Amino acid sequence: MSLSWLKKKPLRIGLGSRRIMVSGGKPVELEPGDDWRGAVSALPEILKAHKGVEASVVLADQFARYALLPHNDAVKSAEQWLALARHRFSALHGAIAAEWEVKVTQTAPLGARLACAVDRELVQKLITCFVDAGVRLVAVQPFLVAAFNRIRQTVGNGSCWIVVEEPGRLTLALLQRGAWVAIRSRRSDERWRVVLPEILERESAFLGLDQPCTRVIVCAQGEFDPGMHQAWRAQSLSYRDLALARE
Repeated sequence: MSLSWLKKKPLRIGLGSRRIMVSGGKPVELEPGDDWRGAVSALPEILKAHKGVEASVVLADQFARYALLPHNDAVKSAEQWLALARHRFSALHGAIAAEWEVKVTQTAPLGARLACAVDRELVQKLITCFVDAGVRLVAVQPFLVAAFNRIRQTVGNGSCWIVVEEPGRLTLALLQRGAWVAIRSRRSDERWRVVLPEILERESAFLGLDQPCTRVIVCAQGEFDPGMHQAWRAQSLSYRDLALARE
């Protein structure tokens, strides 16, 4: 039996290649790198102070690959959707996709399903790291999914672009009438805030949209002025706040 008025708060960690964000603490800056290994190797020192707590990890989108699977009445079971997702990633990325852990989730009753893949080794290393530290890992999600789950009531059945900034890259997701239509990643530089209308115009042309979508939710690492492009209905959200928010 345990009687206590105090309980340790769940730990939230945002894992990126250049920075680790920790709920209730300062970010941990990392040596520049392009993969997840440097970040994972820094976790044991961070976890020392959190033994016995529950933790969830949000992975930077740079560690994830996304694909949308159109609705298909012929695909019935979760196993069939998973097989379809694995086939899609293999077709897009080749033999390396066999080394990825794949998950599929429904986005709308008759809408596309969202498939996400991360390195299987990354998942295994995370599990080992948290077990060794005595911290219970209860969830691992990519940022785009975690962020959408926290803003979905705001989006509702409307249409919008979701723009996620990470160092050197943008993830662009388009929703129309509450359904996922497209997800694309592209390289970016420090000028992306200024040229974002041009970026979205090109993406809209590529998708063949009849009408442009002018509602934009920006999840930025730093400051973003929602009023800088007057033709938009823009909203700025903090990447850190979304990554570390409670479920």
